[in-house]
Amino acid sequence: MTLASLWQDRHPRTPRAEPVETGGHYDVAVIGAGLTGLTTALLLGRAGRSVVVLEAGRVGDGTTGRSTAKLSLLQGTQLSRIRSRHPQAVVDAYVEAQREGAAWVRRFCADHGVSVQDRDAVTFAHSGTGERDIRNELDVARQAGLPVEWVDDLPLPFPVRGALRLPGQFQLDPIDLLDALRVEATGHGVHVVEGARALRVRGSRPMRVSIDGGQVEADRVVVATNLPVLDRGGFFARMKPARSYSVAFVTEQQAVDAMYLSADEPSRSLRDAPTEGGHLLLVGGNGHTTGRAGPTSQRLEGLRAWTLEHWPDAVETHAWSAQDYVPHHALPYAGPILPGSNEILVGGGYSKWGMTNAVAVSLALTARILGTPPPWADVLRTYAPTELRGLPTAARDNAEVGLELARGWVGAVAGRSLRRGGLARVCTHLGGVVRWNDAERSWDCPLHGSRFDETGPVLEGPAVRALPRS
Repeated sequence: MTLASLWQDRHPRTPRAEPVETGGHYDVAVIGAGLTGLTTALLLGRAGRSVVVLEAGRVGDGTTGRSTAKLSLLQGTQLSRIRSRHPQAVVDAYVEAQREGAAWVRRFCADHGVSVQDRDAVTFAHSGTGERDIRNELDVARQAGLPVEWVDDLPLPFPVRGALRLPGQFQLDPIDLLDALRVEATGHGVHVVEGARALRVRGSRPMRVSIDGGQVEADRVVVATNLPVLDRGGFFARMKPARSYSVAFVTEQQAVDAMYLSADEPSRSLRDAPTEGGHLLLVGGNGHTTGRAGPTSQRLEGLRAWTLEHWPDAVETHAWSAQDYVPHHALPYAGPILPGSNEILVGGGYSKWGMTNAVAVSLALTARILGTPPPWADVLRTYAPTELRGLPTAARDNAEVGLELARGWVGAVAGRSLRRGGLARVCTHLGGVVRWNDAERSWDCPLHGSRFDETGPVLEGPAVRALPRS
């Protein structure tokens, strides 16, 4: 067993030695080499722009390489969540964005030999509350033009109270996709640099992006880190960090025939993963706000116990987790980091549906740089009236952050535990007291989701500086 994802373990890699030319000038610098960053870089490279991609770790280290990699327009109960805050026209535009994102990925995979598996997407319920939720989702999805079907029974080893099915969706290996994007992007002159953490951005046309050991200049910067690593715009206060877990199992027969997701909590996500010897079963769920879960190992143990209850012959091969960000207004972001300026653009906030959203956001950002964004991109703007409908959620989320900040400091001072193993347990982003993640042996901040290796270096989140050592 390893805490690397199934996909990362399939594609072992070391950082490529591609040093940044200090002082080099580009049309666009992209921060982050996940699906958003590489797709944006490729699109700009195809358009003749000079582009550098700055990745803090390795391509595939982040959320994309740790996802369940389902590409679906049926996204659990996401459409009804959006509808609870916005008019149906906003849902319609969101669905069109997902359709464009999924279609782009399917075409790219077909053109570049990336294997995909066609699967139906299914959202199921096992409680009265869950049934009400998916009936609501059915109404919203049909109003948005999706041919979603109601089904009473499923070929699963546990009872359900009904489910929604959307045919014609698909799944893949996300690192296969990232590798193909990287090859195609570099073929168009894009310079992808690993081990280059962006620390700050200064200046104006050209802007200077500082990294460890140097800097690059660019006329525009695209921050493609899901939650921007730059605090301008206060996006850390507009999204909640969410951690979820996955476990892969060998089973005697193919365990599931579709991409399944429960509407009830605790969540359960199911899909298969083809291998040379058959199919693996991937089980995900048990999510929580980053840094606020108690012993995270219990989340993985819960998934293991649930799986063995229903598939007693299952044998575990991999266990891992991933981090996503959930915006208060339920819509992803694609636009300027500050109002009135297109020099720094950001994309993120995918609410656990990044495989379609990341590409939709890339299409919107690229169109903003090259010309006129498509009509559906209007609902993804970073500063728009749609955000006002998320203010009650934002107020609640930020009140929780304030409570966690106070609770962390009171507990640490009272217990004299601000230092552990020579590390100061104070997040270098906004000063939250980090907590131990026993499943992944990391320090996680309960404020905005910054995570640090047990020895202090940054793993992910808005922080860019390691935990200080005494």
